Amino acid sequence: MAEALARHSASDVIEAASAGLSPFGKIVEPTRQTLLERGVRVDGQFSKGLREVEPDSFHLIVNMTGMPGRALFPGANVVDWDIADPYGEDMLLYRQICDEIEEHLNVLVAELRSGGRRSGGSP
Repeated sequence: MAEALARHSASDVIEAASAGLSPFGKIVEPTRQTLLERGVRVDGQFSKGLREVEPDSFHLIVNMTGMPGRALFPGANVVDWDIADPYGEDMLLYRQICDEIEEHLNVLVAELRSGGRRSGGSP
């Protein structure tokens, strides 16, 4: 969700690429539906593992794994977002999680647009 939302609303300041600890290789249907309800397309996106995105190449990593980002990405510029994984839950939770991601993303984008953070991150 985060990659699609960032591409949709912040491509001027974020070059988004997302990856997870246990990727499916596709966007699951509830995620696709939640994003489409908001007019956000996921064309060309699929879930990827960390090895597929080269985390060292990013200026900023947004970590939503639930584990401390500094431990996962030592030496990287990491911000931790406490966002639950809605996989396997009902559509209401997918929508709530999408709202949470959007709220965090809006704050980050405002910082980036004002020059407060370096762009090129991975939400």
